[in-house]
Amino acid sequence: MRELFEEMKRILSNGEELVLVSVIAGSGSTPRGAGARMIVRSDGTTMGTIGGGAVEYQASLMAVDVLKEKSSYSKGFRLSKGDVADLGMICGGDVVVYFQYINGKNSDFMEVCDRIISAFDRDEDSWILTDITDETAWAMGIYSKSQGIYGMELPENIEELTKTKAVQAETGSRKYYSEPLVRAGTVYVFGGGHVAQELVPVISHLDFKCVVYDDREQFANSSIFPDAVDTIVGDFNDILSKITIEEQDYVVIMTRGHECDYDVQRQVLKTDAHYIGVMGSKMKIKTLSVKLKQDGYTDKDLERFYTPIGISILAETPAEIAISVAGELIRVRAEREGRRK
Repeated sequence: MRELFEEMKRILSNGEELVLVSVIAGSGSTPRGAGARMIVRSDGTTMGTIGGGAVEYQASLMAVDVLKEKSSYSKGFRLSKGDVADLGMICGGDVVVYFQYINGKNSDFMEVCDRIISAFDRDEDSWILTDITDETAWAMGIYSKSQGIYGMELPENIEELTKTKAVQAETGSRKYYSEPLVRAGTVYVFGGGHVAQELVPVISHLDFKCVVYDDREQFANSSIFPDAVDTIVGDFNDILSKITIEEQDYVVIMTRGHECDYDVQRQVLKTDAHYIGVMGSKMKIKTLSVKLKQDGYTDKDLERFYTPIGISILAETPAEIAISVAGELIRVRAEREGRRK
């Protein structure tokens, strides 16, 4: 998403026009692709995707017409079985695609792009809002609690528009489409070994921001972890001097040995981390638990640990364990966001 808005800013900075094409709704089964976006440039080339297949192809052709007409509108698509699969829909249903014409001289929208890009550097929930009351005269803005709204007036009932998934809602006399932009929370991975090297790319793709911490530079660097937002080399005995773990954060402990795991465990128990997962055998976990109790930690403290880490899928290899841990992180995040089956 960040790259998409960076490209839009670049195009508009050159005085060129573009069309932002977004899946904004579905009837029947809800598409997982709601919020999928692509841009169509003045030469007809594209960036991003709304799911591929026939719908994306038709949308690309229609976007070229939008560039000629210089007018925004939405269009519903009735899906065939192939289209359903392309758009990642669970069953049947149709989708609504919104075509936003953006003039190359739209300096206000360039500023919105700037705000959206900078939001990725803040660890705070934020949303992209689009006023679609009049589709031809849309307005787009970005909202977070600390920054407020930018790009449009604050809707009357912002709570209806700040859900954990993309929604359309009417509040006051206006109609909006809203989707989450940034989810707060960082996954701190302690230990940069084989499992971490399999895990970080997977959960980064799932929109988890990852920081890798190890006391060995060869296991905590950007060449090993290009998907991590940061890599830190430091003593496991003093992690809190280098990082601050907040209530919205996740901790994954998979260091090279018992002693390092113990050092991290005793420190993260002093934080409000939402999730603390510890990799290891039941015997290892039992040994560490005894040691932590000797240090004064209670059974209630130890109940905070998800251990052995991951969901049960009989995982053995580092890649399989990574999938197991990713599944547990997905579930914990979904439960926190109030998602239901």
